[in-house]
Amino acid sequence: MKKSIHSEEYLRLIAWLKAGRLARGYSMRDLAEIIKEPHSFVSKIETAERRLDVGEYVQYCRALELEPCEGLRLFKK
Repeated sequence: MKKSIHSEEYLRLIAWLKAGRLARGYSMRDLAEIIKEPHSFVSKIETAERRLDVGEYVQYCRALELEPCEGLRLFKK
């Protein structure tokens, strides 16, 4: 079994989050400020250097006005 951070499903989820950020015109720094994390946190998430836990994922989605369940559906594809 692959580590989840390198799985195709996880990378799709991260791409979805990044697309949500870009669609709102947010830089990594903008998003980091909203979620009260250093900008390196956002960078590490988007480059799959760091894995999001469930609470962080929900916080990330809320900041981007994305529905967390929609992202999880990417795992079913």
